[in-house]
Formats: sequence, structure tokens, C-alpha cells
Amino acid sequence: MSATLHTLTTMPTERRTGCPFAPPEELLEARRHGPLSRYVFPGGKPGWLVTGYELVRSVLADPRFSSRKELMLHPTIDVTGMELPPAPPGEFLLMDAPQHTRYRKPLAGKFTARRMRMLTERVEQITAEHLDAMEEAGPSADLVTAFARPIPAIMICELLGVPYEDRDSFQENVESFMDGETGDEELLAAYTGTQDYLAELVAAKRANPTDDVLSDLTDSDLTDEELQGMALLLLAAGFDTTANTLALGTFALLRNPEQLAALRAGPGPADGAVEELLRYLSVAKTFMRTALEDVELGGQTIEAGTTLVLSLNTANRDPERFPDPHALDIRRQDGGHLAFGHGVHLCLGQQLARVEMGVALPALFERFPTLRLAVPAEEIPLRPESADIYGVKSLPVAWDV
Repeated sequence: MSATLHTLTTMPTERRTGCPFAPPEELLEARRHGPLSRYVFPGGKPGWLVTGYELVRSVLADPRFSSRKELMLHPTIDVTGMELPPAPPGEFLLMDAPQHTRYRKPLAGKFTARRMRMLTERVEQITAEHLDAMEEAGPSADLVTAFARPIPAIMICELLGVPYEDRDSFQENVESFMDGETGDEELLAAYTGTQDYLAELVAAKRANPTDDVLSDLTDSDLTDEELQGMALLLLAAGFDTTANTLALGTFALLRNPEQLAALRAGPGPADGAVEELLRYLSVAKTFMRTALEDVELGGQTIEAGTTLVLSLNTANRDPERFPDPHALDIRRQDGGHLAFGHGVHLCLGQQLARVEMGVALPALFERFPTLRLAVPAEEIPLRPESADIYGVKSLPVAWDV
């Protein structure tokens, strides 16, 4: 057992003042000590924190590390002695094969890069409509509610076949149980309301299929309960992550004018800007895995049953993988970030997110060449680190007319 191995006893949550895009300093410090640290979970059970790029990537690709919810400790909540439930039917992100394979396989062909590129024209139309509305209501806006949330929300609603008249209330409920700040009673009400709505939606698609992913899935052996869980997972993955990356990415570009100038100079840097923002921001901060057997990792033995916290945001800023990792550089050539994960759980919606960001961000800055923050950067309210997805709660912007 190494005497010099770094140890953390609480999961860092506070970002440095003036550094809203960087991971908490304690996580960066852990990475400076090495790619693998000991972590003491609430309740005192030992585990590991993985901060290095290569080790995070290897764990994500290794079937000896499980994604099963019932095997996980929680990094900030004491679950010692609890009998944790497995993931609900359909929520395959927290499952291993063969259950994971059964749910993911019928979806894989519906989220290919080719199919998602075919949606580009629709993303362009939705983006233009929201830019028109911003311009008409301007010359100021909250970019989160006017732009960053609606675009991915409409796209995922259309993919799932949510009727137009239901989308506002549906989106409101989803936001309530994802923002990390909703009170327990409100959170339960929002979650229950979303589940009830999805149950009704699945039943409606079975009775009268339409041209959408959920209707396609009703022509399979999946139960209503499984379809409901899959829809909830797709909704969370396809909405919250992209919405927060769009808003936080706009904030980051406004704080890095030389990178914004490079994006505006286009057309070449747009794809590079998307990939670099995904790496630089890493809004899905951590994944969890539990060892199914003893595994050698980074010179240490990870004992069977031990939970690992995988820090994606430090892995994506690992100086051994990305030169000058804390700099936002949209011309960066060293790709391969882990913002979408890796291995069998690689994000199904990654190509849709790329299309949405690749269309929306250049269009925003082309329409509003004088776009700027409407309040000092330090006054931008950030989502709490307790939220599963990091981002800004609002982003006040203004422009010249």
C-alpha cells in the first residue's frame, strides 16, 4: 500500500472564485498527485477517485467494472447498510449486459451520425425561430430560457413524439427535478408528474403510432414500463446536458474573446469549437463504477465490490493527454475527450448534441455580433455542484441595436 497515495475524505464541490469553468481545485490537486486517489465514502467505506484520462478511459471500457445502480456507493450520501434498489426498467445507463444490451440495441440505429445529420435543417429552423424571438424582444435576454433550453427541448420532444401542446408543462416538470435545487416535495411532484405523463404517452403511441422514436419502439417486446423508463433516460440525456453546454459554452466564449473571434471567422473552426467546449466544460462531471472482481489499475489493486468515482472533468483536463489543458482553444487538434463517456455506455445522443451545438452557437453569434454579458461575470448564477449536470441557472446577455 503506497504511503504517498493521495486521499480525499469528502467530494470537492466548490469551484474557485472567478473560475466557473474549471473543476474544483481539490480535484485538480488530486490529479497533480497522480491519476488515482483513495476516496473515503460517507459512512467510512473505502473507495477510489480516478482523475487521470487514461485510467478513466480504461475503466469505462472494462467490463470488470459495473454500472449497476444497486452495487454503487454514493459520493456524498451515506448509504452504508442500505439495500440499494436496481435501476428501474428501461433506465439502461445504470445496468450491465445483457440487460443494458437489450435496451440499447433497438435504439442504436436511430441515433447514428447520418440520421442525426439529417435533422440539421430542423435544428436550423428551430434555432432561427428562437433567434428571431430574441431579436424581437431584445436588446437583452436570458440566454438560458430564450435559447439554450428550448432548442434541445424541442428536438428531444419531437424525437419522442411529445405533442406540441404538452411541451411547455412537460419541459417545466423535467427542469424541476434536474436543477439540483428543487425542494423534496416539489421534486417528487415534478418527477411523478413526468412519469405519469410518459406512461400516458407510451399508451398513446401503442394505440396510435406516429413518426417518432417512441412509436417505433412500441413495435418490439419492450413493456410499457420499460418504454417509459427509456423515454425518461433519453429525455434527461438529450435535454439537460445539451442545454447546459449551450449556455455555459456561450458564457465561456464571451469570456474568451480571441476564441470567439476564431469561431466567428469560420467556417472551419465550428466543429473544433464544439469538441473543445465539450472537453473544456464537461458538464456531466462524474460517472461511477464498481469492481466485480479484483482488478489491477494504476499500480493498485481495486478489490471486488469497491466503488470508483470517475472524474470526467479532470480527465478532460489531464496535462498528460491535453497540452495546456486549462486553455480554451477551439483550434486544438488533440481530440478524444470523454465528455460523452466511453465504451458500451458511450452516449447515444452524442451526434444529436454535436448537430445542435454546431448549428446553434455559430448562428447565435452571427445574428448578434455585439452579444455580451449583461452583468459582471462573477454575478452569473451557477448551478450547484449537487446537480448531476453543471451549468448556469441564467445567463443575462445584451446586444447593440
